[in-house]
Amino acid sequence: MQTINVDPPVTVTGRHMEITDAIRDYAKKKIESLHLDYPKIIEAKFLLEVQTHHRHFAEIILFCANHITIECSSTSSDLYAAMDETISKIARRMRKHKTRLLKNHRPRSASIRHLDEHVFATGTLDNEHHEEVEPFLIHPENYRIRPLYPDEAITELELSERPFVIFHNQKTDRDCVLFRRSDGDYGMIQLGGA
Repeated sequence: MQTINVDPPVTVTGRHMEITDAIRDYAKKKIESLHLDYPKIIEAKFLLEVQTHHRHFAEIILFCANHITIECSSTSSDLYAAMDETISKIARRMRKHKTRLLKNHRPRSASIRHLDEHVFATGTLDNEHHEEVEPFLIHPENYRIRPLYPDEAITELELSERPFVIFHNQKTDRDCVLFRRSDGDYGMIQLGGA
């Protein structure tokens, strides 16, 4: 699970003002300090502007995974205060977005099932039979099969560090394996049945 946004590209743009290295570093630190695991930030744009009567305007646009775009802005008499207020607004929106995705308003027809753990004994290898090397289980672990819809399984995959998610598809009433493909899309294998 992503616990910190490590080096997302941050673009800091100024209108009617010059962006110093201190302002750019402050903006980058604020974006990187968003300790939220979803949605994952792909790119961030920080827009700073000095308006009339010495009002400072700060706007953040986050481009996140799964084509999610989150925008927030605020105005203050101090530039850093406007940046801080915008960061707190964007953190609230990210939390709200995550909560909305994880809320479950769909009916469930099945309970959570557990897969049985199987441990296979490793035999001694014969030097004469190299082509018949039998693989052995290195790290057995339990895995819960949860009843989910495919879009919920994608969210579950994004929130975990696993390369796949096994779930009971509520649409088709079959067990499925959802995995991340090398091109960035998702693949789904339906288990059992015709």
